[in-house]
Amino acid sequence: MEQEQAIPTVYFYIPEQVTILDLSGVLQVFEEAKFLGFNYHFEFISSQSKINCSSGLELSALNDFRETKPTKNDIIFISGASTHQMIHGKEDQSFFDWLKRAHSNETTICSICSGAFLLAKSGLLNHKECTTHWGFIKKMKTEFPLLKIQDNTLFTKSDNIYTSAGVVTGIDLALFLIEERHGKRIATEVAKGLVVYKRRHATDEQESVYLQNRSHQDEKIHIVQDWIIHNLEDASTIENLAELVHVSPRNLTRTFKKRTGVTIAEYRTKLRIEKAKSLLSNSDYKIEHIANLCGYRTSKQLRMVLEKHHESLPSEIKNKLS
Repeated sequence: MEQEQAIPTVYFYIPEQVTILDLSGVLQVFEEAKFLGFNYHFEFISSQSKINCSSGLELSALNDFRETKPTKNDIIFISGASTHQMIHGKEDQSFFDWLKRAHSNETTICSICSGAFLLAKSGLLNHKECTTHWGFIKKMKTEFPLLKIQDNTLFTKSDNIYTSAGVVTGIDLALFLIEERHGKRIATEVAKGLVVYKRRHATDEQESVYLQNRSHQDEKIHIVQDWIIHNLEDASTIENLAELVHVSPRNLTRTFKKRTGVTIAEYRTKLRIEKAKSLLSNSDYKIEHIANLCGYRTSKQLRMVLEKHHESLPSEIKNKLS
């Protein structure tokens, strides 16, 4: 008789001054998976029994990581904290030895945000692709020159080691792990349960396309940008957009480029590509319908635009276009 597989344990390693969303976001993903009937055991571990979060909240009754033995079917998440804490924290060699044993056992090991600094200290990231929060990239490159740090990506996978850019991207990474283990349909159900607005890919930029080109204070240009975002299927002209903010088309064209750094056409194309990528990945719509939703008359037009950005597309989208 075949032996029943043990319930996987998700270990949450919690450092001093942990950022609470780095911990709770990932935890909520696996809680939702449990609600859908997938068994997971949670264990909250640390180098000490009590930890103060960066927000001032105290977490207690934490288990000693030394008393755990993660196996191949288990997952370890190392939550992020302040950069100072990650560099000058209390983790000693016993923690790094524990991580190395888990790696040898083929345990899935994940870092959230600055948690990558602990993985880097252990040596497990040497010569591997990895990432962290954009604000810590420069420091990590200086401190750990042997790492293949990816500057602008949401998360990476290198064998059984995963790193994420931090905070909300921990949720993206956790959903990716659910998809790896249980399939895309279940990952989508978990995302829906959490009211996640859209599934993001590992290769997506850390700064959302919807936040890019908006670091200005021109209210009229913000109004135009908002209108474009919410009406991508509309083939509006420069004249239509200019009427929205009561300026001339020439003035709008000049001011938009000056404030945002891109033309209106370039800005709209970026947004349409992002919408197309999301729909191609997370819906069963035919490409013709997706093209229409993104403001293109035919699927051929959409294909031509996406082909120009072929290298940045996830493999599953490339397969759909081939």
